[in-house]
Amino acid sequence: MGLFGSLKQTFTATSTSKNDHEKQVDQVQEEELDRDPSGSLESFDVKNENAEVTERAVVVESDDSKSASDEIILDDEEEEDDAPSYVPFREKGPIGHIVGQTKILAIINQKGGVGKSTTAVNLAAALGQAGKEVLIVDLDPQGNATSGYGIDKREINSCVYDVLLGNVPVEDVILARVTKGVDILPSTINLAGAEVELVNEMARENRLKNALGSLRGFYDYILIDCPPSLGLLTINALVASDKLLIPIQCEFYALEGVTKLLDSMNRVKSILNPGLDIYGIVMTMYDSRTNLSNQVVEEVRNFFGPVVFETLIPRTVKLSEAPSYGQPICDYAPDNKGALAYNDLAQEVIARG
Repeated sequence: MGLFGSLKQTFTATSTSKNDHEKQVDQVQEEELDRDPSGSLESFDVKNENAEVTERAVVVESDDSKSASDEIILDDEEEEDDAPSYVPFREKGPIGHIVGQTKILAIINQKGGVGKSTTAVNLAAALGQAGKEVLIVDLDPQGNATSGYGIDKREINSCVYDVLLGNVPVEDVILARVTKGVDILPSTINLAGAEVELVNEMARENRLKNALGSLRGFYDYILIDCPPSLGLLTINALVASDKLLIPIQCEFYALEGVTKLLDSMNRVKSILNPGLDIYGIVMTMYDSRTNLSNQVVEEVRNFFGPVVFETLIPRTVKLSEAPSYGQPICDYAPDNKGALAYNDLAQEVIARG
């Protein structure tokens, strides 16, 4: 047949299908004319004139529909607005119970990644749920405790850096009611320069202690989230604290830095803060399926004795996810085993007084 023969057949088939299509169109038009005997365009105008006004047109023009649509838009805007709700410290209102002696606890470990910020955020929230008033002091330049409550650090005008430098009163920096019963003294990247700027200042080790002294009596607990180092910021936390709460990851590497931390604590205790001591040790990232976790817990309890909390903080996916949503675990996944563990830890903290 050849190439041209095949093209001829294709063209013939196309023409045939085109003719068939035209016949179908003519047939449809004839059917429409059968339905309307006049066969004229005026018949469509007559239909439109006699047609009833649709109910949708009335709804669009009515005032009630406008108000309803406005309410829908407002609801959508409220759903999209996920910004955290907090107020300045001076506007938080009265406390619903009598605060006894304020306990200032430094959550400290020179090793990073052991759960200091996770413990600070979630323990504070659990204490708040238990009816306590808690202040978190984010003393880490990374600001993980601040972002853990969904606070945008770029929108903060002042932070703990300004308090340490003496530029702003601490009452003007605290963000109150970031969640139930919890306030926060936030941190930004500006805090990274504090150690250098404080080197030549007088009484540089007492800056945080002096700032927090005016807050005693306003809170049941003040939790200081310390940076993973033993620099000047950590020294300020050791001087300002009554006791230390030490998170230890259930791995052997986490045990190596504890000895050096205890040496630093003893030096500060002998010179700057005679009452400083260990309040408790909490085991974090515990995995009951591994022998390693059980061995580390056993060794820590044999060495430190009853100062170790009975509650073990498990390693869970929800605990890792919660900060990305700007929520503590008790708000993000209240039934998760991590939330239940921090609730149990909070009850142990309260029982210790």
